[in-house]
Amino acid sequence: MDTARFDYTLPPQLIAQHPAEPRDAARLLVAARDQGEATHATIADLARFLRPGDLLVLNRTRVFPARLFGAKVSGGEVEVLLVHRDGGAADGGERWRCLVRGRVRVGQAIDLGGVIATVSACDENGDRKLDFPAGVDVLALCERIGHVPLPPYIRRGDEAGDRERYQSVFADRPGSVAAPTASLHLTPALLERLRALGVETALVDLAIGPGTFKPVSTERIEDHLIHAEHCSCPSETIAAIVACQQRGGRVIAVGTTVVRTLESAAAQAGGLAPYAGWTSIFLHPPQTLRVVDGLLTNFHLPRSSLLMLVSCLTGIDRLHMLYREAIAREYRFYSYGDAMLIL
Repeated sequence: MDTARFDYTLPPQLIAQHPAEPRDAARLLVAARDQGEATHATIADLARFLRPGDLLVLNRTRVFPARLFGAKVSGGEVEVLLVHRDGGAADGGERWRCLVRGRVRVGQAIDLGGVIATVSACDENGDRKLDFPAGVDVLALCERIGHVPLPPYIRRGDEAGDRERYQSVFADRPGSVAAPTASLHLTPALLERLRALGVETALVDLAIGPGTFKPVSTERIEDHLIHAEHCSCPSETIAAIVACQQRGGRVIAVGTTVVRTLESAAAQAGGLAPYAGWTSIFLHPPQTLRVVDGLLTNFHLPRSSLLMLVSCLTGIDRLHMLYREAIAREYRFYSYGDAMLIL
């Protein structure tokens, strides 16, 4: 299938540079998966479109301030984006996989806020590995000197408010360098209203990496090598899904990262079961989803694997129709933008 089928033109002024305030004031395009006209509402209206017995599955991952500015001990500024911990260093410290802006070589020392890290590997794909000294808590270092790793299409530096707003209200598992953006719209009060309605919630954890922003650059989508991310789907979430299906409710994923996690759990030899590990699942047409009945999601980049995932629910032509309507009505796009509910 040609990647060009997932292209579209977005006026740059529709790329949200700041989030809606309050969170649930973001606009919401609601559409059936297969046909019919879209309904236009706000996230605060979400209870209108859900029903007792439905199950919302949330990604509890937390974004950490993964962007660090430092300097090579030999001279020259560098910018480091920590991606994930990659085991231990030889001297007992932490080893991290990262991206580095600035020329570095194996053995080079980098000063990050007074902590000297050493480049231990330079991979062909552009990744680097940094070894931190024993006794250094890297996540604590990030909290002290790090910056929120806002996506590249947000054309400003991070601000103090981003530490709270580029984060869901229930995030409690540090490990992501990008937010599960559909979750950014939810508030404690809204979640409580949904519980009172009889809508249940369950949790998964997928640590989002920078590969989520990488467009599919191959001519055919089948030739694309998708990024790997670590995820987990616990037994209590599996039980909640099975119970929801048995009572005739709908399993609604809040974000594409939840879909990736649930479909990874369902792809095991024995079918849907608890799962913890790395996933490189690439969901695109003509595949269909095995677990998810509905999806709350933001609007995604052209030619992105996330756009392809959403089209597994809607089909390609309908997805383009919905995006054209969102653009015509000047919805705000991408991480800090508005959302779409597909049921």
